[in-house]
Order: sequence, then structure tokens, then C-alpha cells
Amino acid sequence: MELQKTSNGHHDLSPDRIPENGYVSRFNINTRGTISEKKVTALKVQKFYMTSYLLICNLFCLKQSFFVGKTSFGMSIFNLSNAILGSGILGLAYAMANTGIILFVLLLTSMAILSAYSIHLLLKSAGVVGIRAYEQLGNRAFGRPGKILAASIITLNNIGGKIKYIINFISYSQRQKDMTTDKANYWFVDGRYLIIIISVLVILPLALMKRLGYLGYTSGFSLSCMVFFLISVIYKKFVTECPEEHSYNKTVPTESIYNSTDGMCEAKLITINPQTAFTIPIIAFAFVCHPEVLPIYTELKNPSKKRMQKVANISILTMFVMYLVTAIFGYLTFYGNVKSELLEMYSKKDTLMLCVRLAVLIAVTLTVPVVLFPIRRAVLQLLFPDKPFHWVRHISIAVCLLFLVNLLVIFVPNIRDIFGFIGATSAPSLIFILPGIFYICIVPEEQEPLKSRPKIQAIAFVTLGFIFMIMSITFIIIEWVTGKKTSGGH
Repeated sequence: MELQKTSNGHHDLSPDRIPENGYVSRFNINTRGTISEKKVTALKVQKFYMTSYLLICNLFCLKQSFFVGKTSFGMSIFNLSNAILGSGILGLAYAMANTGIILFVLLLTSMAILSAYSIHLLLKSAGVVGIRAYEQLGNRAFGRPGKILAASIITLNNIGGKIKYIINFISYSQRQKDMTTDKANYWFVDGRYLIIIISVLVILPLALMKRLGYLGYTSGFSLSCMVFFLISVIYKKFVTECPEEHSYNKTVPTESIYNSTDGMCEAKLITINPQTAFTIPIIAFAFVCHPEVLPIYTELKNPSKKRMQKVANISILTMFVMYLVTAIFGYLTFYGNVKSELLEMYSKKDTLMLCVRLAVLIAVTLTVPVVLFPIRRAVLQLLFPDKPFHWVRHISIAVCLLFLVNLLVIFVPNIRDIFGFIGATSAPSLIFILPGIFYICIVPEEQEPLKSRPKIQAIAFVTLGFIFMIMSITFIIIEWVTGKKTSGGH
């Protein structure tokens, strides 16, 4: 409260001289009559300017809060679900054929629960130190080397994911070309040219968005495309006969997962064969979304650990249902004949499946901008950690990343194999190893001792991550040595 001073320098505490909230009260003005009209007018002008000032401040704060922490709960679910969903959904029917229905369901359920637990560890670590950046958690746990390690793993994993999506786009568009134009060789249907056009006209504008939350609409549309794919797979189950008798494919695929054709059109509850071990990493990495968790958490409206965990749980549950239904109906359509990529099993002249392939193309395209955000954030954390947001840096990093990825895809033929090996190390690191280690190092001993149950669970979780990493690397080396593609990737 501002008090007026008398001529001797002391505060005048008389009631008519004490304004309420900095202003003269209406009661004092109307009843006392000790203040001149000029002073009343001056005080009213002062009140007007103060009110205007406060209104401008509130509007400014509202403008700022529009950009930070204003992504709705539903949009956050769309973005995280889109980050989880990958082209690996096309290989889950093949995975079920190599594990059997019961074993597949057990593995998929276990991985969904472990992924939710991993996000819990990540959010708990972020809550302890008040940091919502994966790279800064690494810095808090191990200093600058930890920050560099986390940023590098995120960058390599997500660039590898972008390369996979773009390669899938090229391969799908090439198949569309083969199905629709047998002899035509137009440049605009060439996958390499098409991905450049799509990158410039679709991916880049979306990648230039200031906030990840703005991509909630495109993520929702991407998910709707995959729902269309799912509905089509279910429908095809009831109108497609087993490939042994189906007219479009007279011969059984040469690489069968069985030693004989006996029981090729019979569902197996549990299957153990040499390919079974290869499918476990596919299922294990089906829920990779951890680089996007903290950026989405940062922009979530009314953010809290409980609210963000709920976003993660709903997203994982949604993807679990989509994965499970796709795998079951894809497997029960083709049984032991199913290939590592489900869409290859359907007739090339089927109009519905042509539309489905186009929907998958769109979904893959709209996933790339979501994957790009954590890469840019990691680059900014490494190169410009203390710099405020700047549009030039924001745009330059996006353009450079897209240019680099397209360059690698077009001119390095074996780039998918290289990043497949990198993914075998980065994916288990992001899902299992780093969240567990961050939790162990960041949560103080006074709160949870090293021998406490939560810390022991985190240690076991990290150990499981190293097991998956060793398995994945081993299987990739076997593929390189034998020269055979054993399974589809996420």
C-alpha cells in the first residue's frame, strides 16, 4: 500500500488519505469532500493507467502461455501415439507366425508394461530435478559426457528412424508405381524424386512448427490412416482364403518359417523355431517413443507427472491394441505363409489394398516431423545450450537435417543396414538403459537407498536393456554374415 507523506516527511495515516489498492475509495471521495476535484481527476486518471497497464500485462502473459504448456491432453496423446507407431506394425503378423499367438501376446503385453515403467522412471527423474530435457538429465547424472551421450543417442536413433520411414516411403511408392504403370517410367513417380518433393512440400513446413503440440492434428490424421489400414486387415481376413488355395499366389513363398507345408493354414498357439529369437527385439522396440516424452511433457497443458504418465499409458494401450489386432488378423489370414511385411501378401490388383498402401504412405510421411523435433532439441542442447529460441537456428537445423537424411537415403545404398546396427544399440539405450541409470543416479540415496526395492527394479531393468542390446547386435551380425533378411524392423 502506498502512503502519502506530509510536509514534515511523515506518513499521513488519516483515513481519507489512505487509498485502497493504490486508489482513493469511492466512499472517501463521495463522503469526505476533503479532496479537491483536481486531485480526484488525477487519481481517476492514475487508476485508468494502472488498470490499462495490468490489462496489457495479463494479455502479454496470456500470449506467452499460449505457446508454453497449452497442448491439450488429447493432442498430446495423438503426438505420443504417432511417435510410437512405426512401419514395424507391418511385421508383427510375421512375428506372431514365429512365436505363436500365446507367446506373442505375452511378449507384447510384457513390453507394453516395461515401456510404461520406463516412462515412469524418466518422469520420476525429471520430477526430482525439475528438468524436462533428456539431455539435461544426462548432464545431471554424469555431467557434460552424459549430456553428449544422451543427445548423440537420441540424434542417431531418430535419424535412423527417419531414414527407415523415408526408405519405406520410397519402397511403397515404387510398388505403387509397379502396380499402376507396368511400362511407364515417369520421373514424378520415381520414389527418389517423390521423397524430395514430399520433403519440401509436406515434411519441411510441418517440421518448421515452433512447438510439437501443433502437430497434434497431423498426428491424429496419421493415426486415422493406420486405423483404416487396421480395418482393412480385419475385413480381408473374412474374404481371403489361405494362400495355399488363393488364386493370386499359386506358389508358397520360398522362405517358409516351417520345414514343410503341413499345417500352413493352421493357427499355432506356441511356435518355437530358429526365427523366434529374431522376432523378440522387434516386439521389444515396438514401443519406442522416449525421446518425444519430455518435449510433449513440456508442452502439456496443466503439466504434472501423473497427467503425463496418463498420456503415456493411454498412448501405449492404444498402440498395444492396434499392434495386437493387426498381428492376429494378419496372421489368421495367411498363417504360416505370412511374409515379414504384411502388405506384400495382398493382391497387387486389389483396389482396397492400393488405398491402404497410400494410407500407410501418408502415415509414414506425417510421422517424420514428430521424429525430427527431438533431434533438433538434442542439437540445440549440444551446440546452443544457453541460447533463447531463434527462428534462424530453428529453420536452419530442420533444413540441414532433412537435406542430410535425403542425401544419405538416395546416395548410400546400404544406409538402412548401418542405421539398423545403430538402432540395435540406441533403442535399448533409450527404452531401458538410460531411464534406469538416470533414475539410479538422480533420485537421492536419502529418498531411496540403493538397496531399496525401486532401485533394485531399476538395476534389473538396465540389465534387461543390455541383454536386448546384445541380442539385437548378434542377430544383425548373423544377418550380415548369412546375407539373409530374417525379419522386419520397427
